[in-house]
Amino acid sequence: MPSSNTPTPEPLLVACLCAQWCGTCKDYAPLFLGLQADFPGATFRWVDIEDESELVDPIEVENFPTVLIATGGQARFFGTLTPHIETLKRLIRSHAGDTGASKLPAAVQALTQRVSAQCV
Repeated sequence: MPSSNTPTPEPLLVACLCAQWCGTCKDYAPLFLGLQADFPGATFRWVDIEDESELVDPIEVENFPTVLIATGGQARFFGTLTPHIETLKRLIRSHAGDTGASKLPAAVQALTQRVSAQCV
């Protein structure tokens, strides 16, 4: 049990917004989901923007893969990312301890809340 003065890490959410018909997404999915082993305290969520359109709306996802990284319920990164797993690992590490105010739009913060709610 951690001591009372040991900070508890902020919950980390990593979501990938893709589409089933996207060939790049199909190739990327197992690599993305495999990252759970490298970040055991994080929640990884694959979101098909067509099958789960009610979750994603009103966000327009135009390029794939689009990645959402959030800590403590706040979106820290939201954008298209080249499908290279090492790039995503570096991005996750750079945002994992972020506790500052997020500068991302309210619509992205709302998406973060909807995705987080489905992960509990």
